[in-house]
Amino acid sequence: MSRLQDTHRRINAEIAQEKAAALGRAGERLEAALAQVGALGRQLDAGRDLAEHARLLGEYESARLRALHDRLALVIQREAVGLRHHRIVDQQFPEPPRRAR
Repeated sequence: MSRLQDTHRRINAEIAQEKAAALGRAGERLEAALAQVGALGRQLDAGRDLAEHARLLGEYESARLRALHDRLALVIQREAVGLRHHRIVDQQFPEPPRRAR
């Protein structure tokens, strides 16, 4: 293998590693966002006070929107690395539901 081919192979390997790392970071951000939504949802279910419920509902909706943003970022990242089917994202990271006011 020539020196140029070896350099090209190493650069391609580095690019592939960075793509995988970026995809992993996007997934981790989404997991954290969904965990926050889940925690707020459990607090909403346990809350009794109306004022607390309203506050938690606002926090829940903000967290839900962040999770939706992070979910979209993951799908875009997957598209960027050539993954065109996102059924696994739908299964593994379902969209958090809206909560009634």
